[in-house]
Amino acid sequence: MTDTGRTIVVTGASSGIGAVAAERLAAGGDRVAVVGRDAERTRAVAERIGATAFIADFERLDDVRALASALLDRYDGIDVLANNAGGLYHERGLTADGHERTIQVNHLAPFLLTRLLRPRLVQTAKDGRDVRVVSTASMANRFGRLRLDDLDWSRRPWRGGWQAYGTSKLATILFAVELGEQFTGMGVGAYSFHPGTVATRFGGSSPLIRFGNAVTGGRYGVTAEAGAAPLERLAGPLPVGAPTGTYFDRFRANGRTAAQAKDAQLGRDLWRISEALTAD
Repeated sequence: MTDTGRTIVVTGASSGIGAVAAERLAAGGDRVAVVGRDAERTRAVAERIGATAFIADFERLDDVRALASALLDRYDGIDVLANNAGGLYHERGLTADGHERTIQVNHLAPFLLTRLLRPRLVQTAKDGRDVRVVSTASMANRFGRLRLDDLDWSRRPWRGGWQAYGTSKLATILFAVELGEQFTGMGVGAYSFHPGTVATRFGGSSPLIRFGNAVTGGRYGVTAEAGAAPLERLAGPLPVGAPTGTYFDRFRANGRTAAQAKDAQLGRDLWRISEALTAD
């Protein structure tokens, strides 16, 4: 293994595509920060791949703030922030911060982490490095519908959480686009991607996911190894080859999205509200 000098933060790296991507990036010589909620699994992954473990529960924004502080203390530069942590919840519930879990874990928490790490990302880019923020979205964004007056999904039917999940991934795409705009001229790129329908532990609370696992023997989607490949590519050392803000459907740039994903003003308004909701 050769030390490339790059530092990569991967959230949601205690299992699934995050763990696979973290392992591959570490094997390529990158310094990897493995971020996860489950302390035992996160530390096991970090130990196995020669990385550093950081524990944070994205259902607690104070955990995100502590995580950002720990990362800033540990690393003088951050080349890639991979916002990969996410969740799908069959039952609607609120976090310790009073937000619906899906929108907090999938959008507000990574938004806050990115905001807190932003000065370090910009400073790293000033050293001439290719700095990126890569966010895991989903093709499910296409059935999302973002309502800024109902981010917590209190005014609409829950229906197993699927539309709330799609909406959170629509927010992920809008976030990447707006982040890319704000980073213009700073040397930092922002991207989002759909990894494919991946057969992992993800969405284990959903009866539909459990049914798919049962009838297919756990083979209803691509493997975690296949699903991790787009994340590894976007976080890897090669140029992305697409404009900042681009959404990828696996490796294909400009994948299909909901119409709202192209609404730049909606993205700016979402940013403003997200700042207010995550303020100290």
